Amino acid sequence: MLAYVFEGDKKFTLKEMPRPIAKKDTFVIKVKACSICGTDFRAFIHGSTKIEHGLIVGHEACGEVVEKGELVNEVEIGDRVTVAPAIGCGTCYSCIQGHPNMCDNLKSIGFQYDGGFAEYMEVPSQAIFMKNVNHVSDNISDEEAALAEPIACVVNAQEYLNIKKGDYVAIFGSGFIGCMHAELALASGAEKVIMVEISKVRADEAKLLVPGIIMIDPLNQDLYREVERLTDGRGVDVAITACSVGKVQQDALRIAAKRGRISLFGGIPGDATGFLDSNAIHYRELSIHGVHASSPEQNKKVLAMIASGEINVKKYITRIYPLEEIASAFIAIQKEGIMKAVIKP
Repeated sequence: MLAYVFEGDKKFTLKEMPRPIAKKDTFVIKVKACSICGTDFRAFIHGSTKIEHGLIVGHEACGEVVEKGELVNEVEIGDRVTVAPAIGCGTCYSCIQGHPNMCDNLKSIGFQYDGGFAEYMEVPSQAIFMKNVNHVSDNISDEEAALAEPIACVVNAQEYLNIKKGDYVAIFGSGFIGCMHAELALASGAEKVIMVEISKVRADEAKLLVPGIIMIDPLNQDLYREVERLTDGRGVDVAITACSVGKVQQDALRIAAKRGRISLFGGIPGDATGFLDSNAIHYRELSIHGVHASSPEQNKKVLAMIASGEINVKKYITRIYPLEEIASAFIAIQKEGIMKAVIKP
């Protein structure tokens, strides 16, 4: 089968790989759609020390069950499923507390297990055991289902932030993740959602996709004065860094209101230290929250939100590429800043 493989350093190769065969306690899906994540893109540009060499990448996948082992009762041939990629061990403290994405022995699809940028993918027995497999409703397309996983990460972040009616919210970055943060914040009752973006093309697209957001271009506007004006001088109740730039963490602290909540959503490649002012956190009683991946339950919740129409994800799918053209998809993200690319093997 054809697959996109991480060869080490910054090298990815599209090549023929053996088709997986179901073991007695696993099953195999024919991949119907797998979207490109920001983490995939950073690995494409910067390389990765977290992805095992020789591994098939891709973790935002939806597929159809085509083969299963005799011990697998959770799915049937023909079922469409997604798999929450962060797979816990089930025995450590975090897993027992219901947070398998924080597992001490975490393994993830596309990092330690072969992923979804391939024609077929084996679903590990541990994913079945940990209930990471979610069935997909008939009224959701393959492409929509593939986007459930990144949205589940947004849900994970916002569960810490407790966004409520009347809140002022600022989001740094207007990509898919930033827009989903904006949509969920507005749905939670935020009075104003301010988006900070330096790219006019991306800003204009975000304004069309999420009506009602207020855009600030920090290259041509004074970010701090604009936020002060928009929030009647108090600052934002919630600030979310939905991009991988260390400087925005400093900006998030500076524009946060007293007792504000900050989500450091975007991971920073390379040296990620020295951006936070501990005195500002201390004296203004700021709350800083990290976020990593999502739980199976959060993935299930998002699938239900998509099925009910609460979230419209179709509008975010910019382009669909065959697996043979996956390198072109990454280049389009790099050069054109497209919102969301989905691979259909």
